[in-house]
Parts: sequence; C-alpha cells; structure tokens
Amino acid sequence: MLEKIHTELIFRYSKNPSEANVLWKEILENHTKKNRFYHTITHLENIYKHLVPIKSRIKDWDMILFAIFYHDFVYNILKKNNEEKSADKAAHILQSLDIENKRVSLCRQMIIATKGHQLSENDDINYFTDADLGILGEKWENYEIYIKAVRKEYSYYPDFLYNPGRIKVLNHFLKMPRIFKTDHFYNTLEGKAKQNLCIEIKMLSGSV
Repeated sequence: MLEKIHTELIFRYSKNPSEANVLWKEILENHTKKNRFYHTITHLENIYKHLVPIKSRIKDWDMILFAIFYHDFVYNILKKNNEEKSADKAAHILQSLDIENKRVSLCRQMIIATKGHQLSENDDINYFTDADLGILGEKWENYEIYIKAVRKEYSYYPDFLYNPGRIKVLNHFLKMPRIFKTDHFYNTLEGKAKQNLCIEIKMLSGSV
C-alpha cells in the first residue's frame, strides 16, 4: 500500500520513474533493519491509517506524507539525535525535488516535533504528532504488540535499566495536560491511551 502512495507522491514532483524506485528502496531498507521491531513499515502504515479519515482537515497533505516516510528514517536507540538526522534526510530529499523552502521547513518541523510531542501552533504538526502516538489509544491487543516490539528494540538494556526508563517515558505522557493535542484524536483515543499506559506501568513495576 505505502509503496504505491510513495510512488504517486514522488511523481507529483518528479517524472523520473527510477527516482521513486530508488527512494522507496532506501526507505524500505532502513525500516526493515534487523534492529527494528516497532519502527517498521507497519508503524508508517499505522500513522497513515490514523490520518486518512481527517485528510480534509490537513492543509499540506503531501508534507504529511513525506513526514510519515522519513520521520524514523534514522533510528538508533543509543543516539538522541534521530529526529534531527531524519529531518535532515527529509529536507535533502525534498530540496532535490525542488519543493519550496517553506514546505521543506514544515516537513522538518513535523519530524522534529515527534521528539517531544508538544503542542504546536501549526495544526498539521499536531495532527501528525497525534497520529504518531495513535497506537497508545488502540485496543489492548494492539498496544501489547507495540510494547513487546519496543522492548525488543531496547533489548540492549536489561530489565533493571529498561523498566524505570520506560516508566519515566510513560509518566511523561500521563502528566501532559493532553496526550493528544487535536480534538479529533483526543476525543477518540485519549481515554484508552491513559488506560493502556497505566496498565503498562503496573506491569513494569511488578504490580500486575
């Protein structure tokens, strides 16, 4: 599904068929690396799934699509600059397609915003970061698959290091005034997300 969407996206800015193929193979290669269990093509598909129903509310759909494809292009659990490096990659690709700087900047902002998921003045950025967190508010069966995949990605760390760190991340979201910044995602996912996060905290702390 995403390959077709990506090809159509690139063709809106380039008539070179080989360019779309090369760019997609690069995206696919990065998202199928052996150290990835959650940050995969499936994650990108899930973000897309959450955004399609509200496509009419988004001002620059193409920049949303580019942000989906590149926001986790660079992913290394030992580094803290993954978002910045992914944003740099996206900017390089968009500039090579002669996309105007204002839109390139928007795409960069979307990607970097996934680092802290804070409220933005730009609605498109809020929709994108909310969709990136969409898994938090899905049914428990999906959430459980997600947390197991994340644990595999962080298998480098033993439980006594991973569990407190993960709990800190979960509490960060719970202490936010709202996990989801847009009314659409808040109304549909907020309650379930808080429930899922609390259950995971209890599991990590040995209370379940």
